[in-house]
Amino acid sequence: MSKKYLFSSAIILTLVMSIFFPSKSQADWTNSFVVWDGYVYVLTDEIVDKVDKEIGHVTKYSDMEGTYSGNFSNTYPKGTKYYSIVGVSTDEDFAVKNNGSYIKVTRDGEYVGDKNDLL
Repeated sequence: MSKKYLFSSAIILTLVMSIFFPSKSQADWTNSFVVWDGYVYVLTDEIVDKVDKEIGHVTKYSDMEGTYSGNFSNTYPKGTKYYSIVGVSTDEDFAVKNNGSYIKVTRDGEYVGDKNDLL
């Protein structure tokens, strides 16, 4: 087999694989987001006045696109705390503490980075 044939075959295989097995991460890196409990939550501009209790925190920060495990964020540093909002299900929204204020984040979809790590 010639090198040209092998190279062409590799390119075709790569294209076919990317069509049938696309990346499954739901994180849109054009948005600022946090991951909590397996879901992506996109940051809003809304300030939250009434938070309830601490529900978690950022365990990993990175601004480099990829898939990461844990309570990951592409905006907030490790240790940033998450809080439930009074009267709102965490299945919809929660708040992130930022410089003394609480910023609302809204669920955008499942984050499958953790599941990809198992493959």
